[in-house]
Amino acid sequence: MTVHPSLQSSIDAWTHSIEAIAELVTPLVEGEWSRATDLPGWSVRDVVSHIIGLESEMLGDPRPIHSLPRDLYHVRSESARRMEVQVDVRRHHTAPEMLSELEYTVIRRSRQLRNESRQPDAVVRSPLDEDRSLDFVLQQRAFDVWVHEQDLRRALGKPGNLDSPGAYVARDLLVKALPVIVAKRAQAPADAAVVFDVAGPVEFMRTVRVDAQGHGTVNGSVSLGPTVTLALDWDIFARLACGRVRPAAVADQIKIDGDRELAEVILDHFAVTP
Repeated sequence: MTVHPSLQSSIDAWTHSIEAIAELVTPLVEGEWSRATDLPGWSVRDVVSHIIGLESEMLGDPRPIHSLPRDLYHVRSESARRMEVQVDVRRHHTAPEMLSELEYTVIRRSRQLRNESRQPDAVVRSPLDEDRSLDFVLQQRAFDVWVHEQDLRRALGKPGNLDSPGAYVARDLLVKALPVIVAKRAQAPADAAVVFDVAGPVEFMRTVRVDAQGHGTVNGSVSLGPTVTLALDWDIFARLACGRVRPAAVADQIKIDGDRELAEVILDHFAVTP
């Protein structure tokens, strides 16, 4: 059997981003691995360690037995502690050690994905220690590596790939979260219509409508007389949704038409990643 067609786009997106990450970090000198990223407490080395660790878990490698220091201010939850183990265990690895492990992990994981013969609905254990469908987990891995590729690019001052295959996986997953953001988190009123007009490398318009029961749905239809419209660039949209920047820091890059108070509540609840 070969890879199921519905899984291939996620695998291709993951491959594109993981290869871009390897290309980004290969020429780095030792000091550059310590550059801070947008993620609190995480350097370039830490982001790459996180990627190596999660892909290793997808390969079935045992998790490291490691006790975290007590003074990690950015670790505030049990899920964060789980993620931090794979990072902290590599904090003193040299650049050559990091590159060697990254290359070996990518080779093994790429081989595993090329030989993937399970159905999309097969239940697998995710790196978040949850039982999810294979399709969902592969989408999440493609999303995760693209988001972290962008973290590394910002830290290293090397922008790019905002319209790569991983960007479109990210768009689809983030758009699915919009009804929850608008209807549940921001408590938009019944019959509200909230339009997201996103420009730039990944361009799209989506409308979230809230019904009389307070349930939100999203689609690409145009809304006449929306309650509020938020117009922003794709890079800003993704950074806000992934919790990489606070709305106040990019307020001058977001155009709001309509109910400004509702728009600000939506933006305050926009981050969907841990």
